[in-house]
Amino acid sequence: MNLNGKVAIVTGATGGIGFGVANRLGKDGFTVILNGIEDDKGAERVKELEAEGITAEYYGFDVTNEDAVNTSIKAIGEKYGKINVLVNNAGGLGGRSRFEEMTTEFYRGVMALNLDSTFFASRAAIPYLKKGENSTIINYSSNAGWTAGGPGAGIYGTSKAAVHAITRALAKDLAEYGIRVNAVSPGTIDTPFHAQIKSTKPEVFASWKNNILLGRLGQPEDVASVVSFLASDDAAFITAETIQIGGGQALGI
Repeated sequence: MNLNGKVAIVTGATGGIGFGVANRLGKDGFTVILNGIEDDKGAERVKELEAEGITAEYYGFDVTNEDAVNTSIKAIGEKYGKINVLVNNAGGLGGRSRFEEMTTEFYRGVMALNLDSTFFASRAAIPYLKKGENSTIINYSSNAGWTAGGPGAGIYGTSKAAVHAITRALAKDLAEYGIRVNAVSPGTIDTPFHAQIKSTKPEVFASWKNNILLGRLGQPEDVASVVSFLASDDAAFITAETIQIGGGQALGI
């Protein structure tokens, strides 16, 4: 274990985009800390990364649990003496509900999954990001943050718009410490996130590419390459930005 190397934390990293990002950052030379809530899968993912020569660890905690986030990120920071990159990848749709029928529990659950998690993890990591070099936070917005989401996804869109705003707010707050804060906004990425519609309505899933200028769905590697750039010295003068990764999907065609 190289305690002098750069350290990256990726939340929600046991599958999909998160694992793709963890893999890419590991190949970039980071010691990668994977987070998730499925411990068996986390252990498997660490083995996969280690088989590729990547130094990786898994910390199981719920990103919506304030105490668990604080305890875990403090443990990581104290162990390595610093954190260079925090990727707030964890999040999700949380289900669908129209506003008239929406329960307060559902509303708070979606906001917690996407916004609270970003706030909790960022706040806990700041003392250790201050000790790193070219330290950065990378959040996840969504096209829904601009379009407000489709039917039943309005509160998801609201939460992602809030992530866009907190990204800019954190960038202002942390600039004096040289800590950069940016966000990526993935379009439709072909991951298990879409497994249900892919299996029940394959024709609908296949049609989604028709709304993308580049004519295909995204892959986790498409997001990972942009996160890799934002985490690198090449992006040292970029902060408070949100980068769309959707093949032109945001334009609507």
